[in-house]
Amino acid sequence: MVRTRPLQVALLGCGVVGSQVARLMTTHGADLAARIGAPVELAGVAVRRPDRARGTVDPALVTTDAAGLVSRGDIDIVLELIGGIEPARTLINSAFEHGASVVTANKALLAKDGPALHAAAGKHGADLYFEASVAGAIPLLRPLRESLAGDQVNRVLGIVNGTTNFILDRMASGGTSYGEALQEATALGYAEADPTADVEGFDAAAKAAILAGIAFHTRVGLDDVHREGITEVTAADIASAREMGCAVKLLAICERAADGRSVTARVHPAMIPLGHPLASVGEAYNAVFVEAEAAGRLMFYGAGAGGVPTASAVLGDLVAACRNRLNGGRGPGESAYAALPVSPMGEVVTRYHISLDVSDKPGVLAQCAMVFADHGVSIDTVRQTGKGGDAQLVVVTHRAPDAALGATVDALRRLDTVHDVASIMRVEGE
Repeated sequence: MVRTRPLQVALLGCGVVGSQVARLMTTHGADLAARIGAPVELAGVAVRRPDRARGTVDPALVTTDAAGLVSRGDIDIVLELIGGIEPARTLINSAFEHGASVVTANKALLAKDGPALHAAAGKHGADLYFEASVAGAIPLLRPLRESLAGDQVNRVLGIVNGTTNFILDRMASGGTSYGEALQEATALGYAEADPTADVEGFDAAAKAAILAGIAFHTRVGLDDVHREGITEVTAADIASAREMGCAVKLLAICERAADGRSVTARVHPAMIPLGHPLASVGEAYNAVFVEAEAAGRLMFYGAGAGGVPTASAVLGDLVAACRNRLNGGRGPGESAYAALPVSPMGEVVTRYHISLDVSDKPGVLAQCAMVFADHGVSIDTVRQTGKGGDAQLVVVTHRAPDAALGATVDALRRLDTVHDVASIMRVEGE
């Protein structure tokens, strides 16, 4: 029998995502009630600026008192869509203390304080859902947490930031510079006025921490993730990748060590072969590869950001949390039983693409090759082009520990015949 008393939902934040959540709750109310088994209704919408237009939100529901809204005893579910660390953390903990479950899209807070939030939810018998925190509308976290719960995930590799993917795609397809591509991304609304979180890799690193924690049943924090952004990627890097039959993408890579005893998580630009499915992911789309022991390779692709796509993920979590509330059950909590150590970037085995400006004279190549050999790094390919008295030397290595590759580059910089290390980029996806 369908329950008739509506479940009460508090919405914190009514911006790009929150306004779409409110709209969809209104327009799809009957369908949501049928799927949940009871009606759901907005009990209040907390905002900082009540004078701004709120679309379909009833003005009577709007409040600036977020703390008062989440502490009401009749609230069943709190949707936290304000972002940032505070006051989001305090409000979420207050929601748990007052008996409500929480749905959030706050990747920064989850990457920083996920274990504490899971513990608080467990203490109060509440749910914490966060599908929208990674890859927007793409169903990714739930398959990792539930569909692959009986499998062993070995690697997660993906594009999880739409802004940087748009910029790199424009640099590759339009021949534009980084600055020009960023201006276009800003004009189209893909990049914020301050794009630092995106272009410096902070956004992707927070998502990598969440993905690694779920995939490997291990607590992985933001500080555990090696992070590099795309601000140093040049048109020459894009052109060099094209000559190699590769594309440049900002990748989030989470891996289990070959011996299974540790994990790594990193975000950085990398060259990937054009034949790899991630190479063809354009515009502001996201795509993630999951490699599991039994399931093999799985790919998740779709809109990684935007109000409507992200609202879709939020509503999916809302339905799950409401069903649990009706049935007296709980969704999956934190799974950190493996407690594997997170290895530093220096222990990651990868490949380098290195572009050197060198003197164009006999013996230079041999001198550089000796540096690679001294650090135990094997060379895969070498390409040299002359430029008058100088030359450009492009070296692609075989796989080696990142620390050894970094030490090799440092040693090359000290050679008198090396005028500049023009670019360094890792090569992945092979």
